[in-house]
Amino acid sequence: MTNPDILGIIAGNGVYPRLLADAARKTGVKKIIAAAFTNETDPVLAQHVDRIEWIRVGQLNRLLKFFNQNKVHHAIMAGQIAPKNLFDLRPDVKALMLLGKLKQRNAESIFAAIADELINVDVDLLPATTFLEDSLATAGLIAGAKLSRQEEEDVDLGWEIAKEIARLDIGQTVIVKNGTIVAVEAFEGTNEAIRRGGTLAREGAVMVKVAKPNQDMRFDAPVIGVETIRVAAEAKLRVIAIEAGKTLLLERNAISDLASHSKLSIIAR
Repeated sequence: MTNPDILGIIAGNGVYPRLLADAARKTGVKKIIAAAFTNETDPVLAQHVDRIEWIRVGQLNRLLKFFNQNKVHHAIMAGQIAPKNLFDLRPDVKALMLLGKLKQRNAESIFAAIADELINVDVDLLPATTFLEDSLATAGLIAGAKLSRQEEEDVDLGWEIAKEIARLDIGQTVIVKNGTIVAVEAFEGTNEAIRRGGTLAREGAVMVKVAKPNQDMRFDAPVIGVETIRVAAEAKLRVIAIEAGKTLLLERNAISDLASHSKLSIIAR
């Protein structure tokens, strides 16, 4: 794909939207237009884009209109929307109609429906990893000490279960300790699952996060950032295992430093 002159960013929380804006700018994107969500998107993003519009989650019509007015034909969904905010939706008529058509209402089905609405106004949703290909995890030990045999076995078990819950569209993360699954991620999101698993395991647990078997890379691509490492360290986790080639490692150097400092190993496979 040739670089678009104008890029739209549908900006969720965390550093991802900002890093994406900077990476896109470096490759020669001339104008970056961001749709940001109140109480969700980091306001610092405003300094990294040419135009920002603050909308509520659920104001679908406003999002479509904003992109249309700014001649956006290529967009990327970057950063998550906290699950509770998907529930606190005060949907406009367009969003209500969209939700009414959905049999299942999870992040994947809602985003897929939004992608279809974007196509209707001639906006192509690009893979979430666009411009950030350098941040994709490569196989091997990324940080920390080599895994013990028990930890390796926990990763194997966690991988199998995580792939299965991902296939069922429940979540993408599990927490394992000594051959026991202590927590499974559902709608609450990765960080809450880590906290719960950490409390139950007390210390030394293994976290496994995978892509869905048929992952739509336009949204919900697995992401590990400094915040994930911080939460994992507080929960006294020992290992984070992720899927190589499909997981974005944002701010890799900061992640490695914090992981090593927290005696936390990160491995991609």
